[in-house]
Parts: sequence; C-alpha cells; structure tokens
Amino acid sequence: MEKSQGYAPAVELTRGEIVECVHFGALAMVDSSGQLLYSIGDPKLVTFPRSSMKPFQALPFIEIGGHQAFGLTEEEVAIFCASHHGTDEHVRVLKSIHQKVGLTEDLLQCGVHWPSDKDTTEAMKARGETPTPYRHNCSGKHTGMLAHAVFRALGFSNYLDTKHGVQKLIRKAVAEMCAVPNESLILGIDGCSAPVYAMPLDSFAYAVARLCDPVGLSDARQDGCRTITKAMMSYPIMVAGPKGMDTVLMQTLPGKVVVKGGAEGYQMIGVMPDVLYPGSKGIGIAFKFSDGDPTRRATHRLTVELLTALGFEEAMSSEMFADFNVPILRNWRGLEIGEIKVCEPIKVDL
Repeated sequence: MEKSQGYAPAVELTRGEIVECVHFGALAMVDSSGQLLYSIGDPKLVTFPRSSMKPFQALPFIEIGGHQAFGLTEEEVAIFCASHHGTDEHVRVLKSIHQKVGLTEDLLQCGVHWPSDKDTTEAMKARGETPTPYRHNCSGKHTGMLAHAVFRALGFSNYLDTKHGVQKLIRKAVAEMCAVPNESLILGIDGCSAPVYAMPLDSFAYAVARLCDPVGLSDARQDGCRTITKAMMSYPIMVAGPKGMDTVLMQTLPGKVVVKGGAEGYQMIGVMPDVLYPGSKGIGIAFKFSDGDPTRRATHRLTVELLTALGFEEAMSSEMFADFNVPILRNWRGLEIGEIKVCEPIKVDL
C-alpha cells in the first residue's frame, strides 16, 4: 500500500489470513538534540496536536512562577495539562485552584458535557445531577489560562481571544519549543473553544523531547518544563482518569514517560533523559492516525510496539498495562478471529 497525503499503513487488523482493516498514520520520533530517530509516513506532516498541546499551553504560566504565587500543588499543576475524565476527584482539585486564585466556575468557557468516566456519570444521574463546566475534560486547561490572566492582570472575559495576552504568550512558547517561526503556526479552534495550532509532526516531537529534557533552554523555561513533567508523572490520575491510557502508561512506567493524547488520533509520548541508558537524551514521539482512530485501538497497539522497541517490553507485557496490550482479536464468544499489529516491525537505532 502507498502513502496517502503523508500517511502510510501503520496498524492493520486481520481476519483469518486476510488484512481486513488498515489504519494509516504518520509518526516522528525525535531526541532533544533534534535528531530524527524513527518515522512512519511523512514526519513533516502538518496537523493539530489538539489536547496533546496542553502541557505547552500551561508552560508560560508555570515558567513565570504563577503556580507558586497562588500556592498551587503539583496535583493542581497536573490538571492544567489534562483531558480529565470528570470524576469527583478532578472537580475537587479544580475547586481548590479556583478558591486559591479567586475564580468562579461560570468564568470557564470550555462548554459542558457528561464525564467520560462512566461510573461518575451513572452516579450523577442517580443523584439527579447534571454536568457543569467543571466536568468538562478541558476545564483544567481553561482554569490554567484564567489563572494566568489573573496573575498578569490581563482581564479574563476574553481569555480565549487570540489577541489576548495569555494566548499570545502561549503561541510564542509553542513556536519556541517547536523551534518554528511563530507565523508558521496554523491557527485552529479546539473542541473546547481554545486556540490550537498545527505544525509538523517532527517539530512537535522535538518540543516534547525538549519538555522532557530542556537542556539549552533558559533557566526559567527549564524550571517550567521540569515542573510540568514532574507534576504529570507524580499525579497521572489527574491527566486522564483511572482507565485512561495516558494515566495507566505513566503509572506503568513511573518517572520514565510523559504522555498526553489528543483528539482525532493524535498522541504524544515523551521519554525522560537517562531512562533508556545512562546519558540517554530525552525523546519525543508524536503520531497521528488519518481516520481519527475513534476507538483508540490503533493508538494502543502502536504505543505498545514503540515502547517495546525502546526497551520497555516487560512493562508493556505487564498485567498493569494489559487492557491496552491486546494483540489478539476475539469475537463475542471469546474465539480468536485475528490480530491487530503494526504493518512494519519497529526498529529504532539509538
């Protein structure tokens, strides 16, 4: 099969001896020196990271010490970077931030939806409770933007406007971390109404590698990057939820990876420095599936194979990660009917 507009066959499903379905994807793996280590399809494919961008949207606030000024905890910093599942624990943390900063829930312009955590949704319905903006998966990101606006005294009624000071600083930080010209970022509006930017996969992977291994950046930015990665790894439950891959992967490889998925089949994975071997550089991985991978099955398979190729085979085969490592396809009776696998073996030259 040939590449299609930058995408290449990445993950396939079989039934019997026939390949029945193919997920086309594009991927870039880059280290913190900017070296491309591995790719699928076109590593320069321009696309939106969507929620994978959240740690970088939090960075301008963290690097100026806004979290310290308001006395925020690591747990509270972690939810700035989250697509959380709307559990009561997530709401508890959000309310704590709002109290410290002096915010109210009605200021959130992210919208409203039911929690993605099914147990929470069922419990709310049983109580006759309807969702509020706190339950929105992006309410942590929006809370961080509001806190940033308060800290800089910029006003917050229009905090999502691309001309607002907070959004200008976010765009600048994203461009700098990706090492691309600010004007080259392509503007879009995310599902939560916040600005989001498209850039080449390898540029975003480089940003992820630098987030994990911020050598050569300013002291303030290094501190900001380390604060964010430490918070996400220390409180992975805040980044997604008890059954989310981002959370479980960081629990399975504690202190070793930073993980954040995005909508429409986007995923970023950062490997911390000195993890693969003494002196190893930080690594950033960014990939995108052209069909949006709505069930995330292709994302799960590719993640397992990538991390196995990087030396994390034992963790990927562990019981803790078993829900996401499902190479055998079974029908409703449990009969084996096929496989889900990468189209080409992954070999990374480190």
